[in-house]
Amino acid sequence: MTDIDDEPRGAPGPPHHGRGRRTVLIASAVAVVAAVAVVGALGLGGGDDGDPSAPPRSGTVVAVTRATLTERTSVEGQLGYGTELPLPVKAQGTVTWLPETGATVERGDELLRVDDRPVVLMYGSLPMYRSLGLTAQENEQGSDGGNSDEQQRDGGGDGKSPNASRSTAPGGAGTERSPGSSLAVRELKGMDVMQFETNLAALGYTGFTVDEKFTSLTADAVRRWQKSLGVAQTGTVEVGDVIYSASKVRIGQPGTRLGSPVGENTLTYTGTARKVTVNASATEAAWAVRDARVTVELPNGNPVPGKVAAIGKQATAPEGGGGEGGGNSRPATIPVTVTIKDQKAVGQLESGPVTVEYVGKEVKGALTVPVSALVALAEGGHGLETADGQFVAVKTGLFADGNVEVSGAAVREGMKVRIPE
Repeated sequence: MTDIDDEPRGAPGPPHHGRGRRTVLIASAVAVVAAVAVVGALGLGGGDDGDPSAPPRSGTVVAVTRATLTERTSVEGQLGYGTELPLPVKAQGTVTWLPETGATVERGDELLRVDDRPVVLMYGSLPMYRSLGLTAQENEQGSDGGNSDEQQRDGGGDGKSPNASRSTAPGGAGTERSPGSSLAVRELKGMDVMQFETNLAALGYTGFTVDEKFTSLTADAVRRWQKSLGVAQTGTVEVGDVIYSASKVRIGQPGTRLGSPVGENTLTYTGTARKVTVNASATEAAWAVRDARVTVELPNGNPVPGKVAAIGKQATAPEGGGGEGGGNSRPATIPVTVTIKDQKAVGQLESGPVTVEYVGKEVKGALTVPVSALVALAEGGHGLETADGQFVAVKTGLFADGNVEVSGAAVREGMKVRIPE
């Protein structure tokens, strides 16, 4: 089968851009048209009635049909889990445990241990930026020495000296109060509180209201969670205890060793869904539109549906040397990410080269005939031979899937035309 790029030596051809290639069906269509042109050069066509004594024309008769023609183009891609990103580990200390590369970590699971303290994965979009817990706030009393209602509630009106007053902070540590003051518990508020409480409840630690307030009931649930982790039951979540992610993650390559201090690239991760990355030619990336449907051909030859999920905004020059004169013969590329919804269809494959097929052009409601029905007219252009041996001129449009779009004053749907042998 002749490839579309196989042109006679010396004949000028269109410049090649990117990695896209026409499908084999389109290539065969062009080859057939070239063969038809040779027939025309030998004198067939032109609308001549011919010799009445000549034997009848042979060949298959087909009807002109109205259909949708779709031109498909293929590009190369790479199956994988996407780019590995560093986990934002905020715990300070020495790395004492790391998970295996490729492991899947879900909500509530340990990502790593720092100073033998677990760092736990939770789901959410807001990063952990402060510790969550109850805090003690000191309230100053009046200087008149009187016993206010607040002093009585705090034990200041029981005859004991204010200087001897002592309270226990939410974390369990004793806190001295200054003369003429009392301690009050301050509840943290914010969306980060609601995000953490949502995760805590999802893990089965309930007994509080999921809202934007961290209350004493929330602290009780935190202590139960901390007990399950085997850490001190303080009721306070430190900033390095939790890392948030949109969903479960797949562990990538570690950037450090056990016994090393925590750094920016201590541990990397990806999503758990396999996807395809295409380095598309920047000059031929019009197909890469968000949510555009494509077909991914796996290394085993099985096709699976995919969808364009992301298009890079920065073009990258190809690696390697350039062409003659110091220029680079290959165009710049942009990364295109294709997601695959049916992960089971991918099987056990985790990586490998794939082919991504997309729709280049599409014409709906076109009048079409098989490409092999075209004949080259002696006066130039292409035509169709009717069932009774007449020739009518046509204008060709899109070639796709072995058919060609035709138009002309004499062409109509249902018209019978002959495919010459």
